[in-house]
Amino acid sequence: MTNTLLDTVHINFNSENIWLLNCALALVMFGIALEISPSDFKTLVKSPRPVFTGIISQFILLPAVTFLIVYFVAPTPSIALGMFMVAACPGGNISNFITHLAKGNTALSISLTAVATLLAIVMTPLNLQFWGGLYEPTATVLKEISVSPFEMFKLVSLLLGIPLIVGMLVNQYQKALAKKLAKVLKITSVIIFIVLVLLAFYSNLDIFTEYIFYVFWIVLLHNLVAFLTGFSFAKIMGLSNVNTRTITIETGIQNSGLGLLLIFTFFEGLGGMALLAAFWGIWHLISGLILAAIWGYKPIKKETLA
Repeated sequence: MTNTLLDTVHINFNSENIWLLNCALALVMFGIALEISPSDFKTLVKSPRPVFTGIISQFILLPAVTFLIVYFVAPTPSIALGMFMVAACPGGNISNFITHLAKGNTALSISLTAVATLLAIVMTPLNLQFWGGLYEPTATVLKEISVSPFEMFKLVSLLLGIPLIVGMLVNQYQKALAKKLAKVLKITSVIIFIVLVLLAFYSNLDIFTEYIFYVFWIVLLHNLVAFLTGFSFAKIMGLSNVNTRTITIETGIQNSGLGLLLIFTFFEGLGGMALLAAFWGIWHLISGLILAAIWGYKPIKKETLA
């Protein structure tokens, strides 16, 4: 009964805070884009298999595996929809840093960030609508709230597409400036974003403390399966160990910040969705750093990248 009530709870987050969250996420994306250049996209031509593997793992396999988890675990509809939202988002903004710590292929990670961010403009709304609509309990929520995929597409374009393009242009034509800005923005934009998420937690402390233990094990399971999906698919595709580490991290570290913003904007902070996305945002930092620490101390013998 208590868990069912979570579907009717709405997280309080006023319009000013949502606007600030928009700006913070765009700033995070701009900071990442300052280290991306058009030449990174040449990886698609030179070595398409690792990038193809990463994209399929993130946008096809993870949402499909998430559907299976939802089907068998049968969480409340708002939690299930939160899981679909997180799985529909591109890789998280700290995946490049964690890949570097894990001695993965940082160049591949950056390329995947660029490609996945552009694809997310279409794939995030599409995946949420498709998988959410395929599962009857969440399909009912989507119908009741009447989310417009086109409106979501417009917001994702503004939040991800424009900062990505502007950041890449600055990097292309003002490399010295891009390097200086990237150092500052990499830390400050993420701190601002975390502070805003913590404010949401603080403003709704009673809701979070009441339901967090219900969400806790679901996020752990979902995140573990995400890492395993990336790792398994990379192995099936015959990728090198260093690229396998990268694909694993890119699949397990999701941009839950984008998911959280979309939840506040289109779902009025629907309790289960917001709680799951917020806790995922905290947990994937912990799990990612644990994985990076393990792999970071485990050197990889020289190998041919594939």
